[in-house]
Amino acid sequence: MTWREVVAHSSLADMPFKIETTGFGQVVMSPATSWHGLFQGAIQDLIREFIVGGSVAQECPVQTSDGVKVADVAWLSSEFLKAHLSEDVFLTAPELCIEIISPSNTALEIRTKRLLYLSAGATEVWTCDLKGNMRFYAHSGELESSVVAADFPKLVSLG
Repeated sequence: MTWREVVAHSSLADMPFKIETTGFGQVVMSPATSWHGLFQGAIQDLIREFIVGGSVAQECPVQTSDGVKVADVAWLSSEFLKAHLSEDVFLTAPELCIEIISPSNTALEIRTKRLLYLSAGATEVWTCDLKGNMRFYAHSGELESSVVAADFPKLVSLG
């Protein structure tokens, strides 16, 4: 199934799940939780505080070598937006792709998604665990702090 078919499929429109695809066109759904959305909002707010310019998106679809993966939060520079705004699914990953790790995620799954986003063009990939601990990654591996947003906190709190 192509991403355009997934988006247009009426039975998938109101699912309470995050929908992604595999490289074989299979649809993969992951359940959402309330705290997951809260972390998305908190990270979005912090990005706006620590990165000037560009746009922030939730549930950002990125075409990877293993199907479409959906970053929980992404930051897109103005230049990126100008070049890719017409795409239904981004054929190149935005500069920042952020994954909020759910209990159902395995370490291998998160590592794989991180590598897929980087291979698709992301400058950095960040992860946020259940306690709000942030980790930052680039092509060179794990970073002590983000290069894109050097002062971004290593701990995100919810209220």
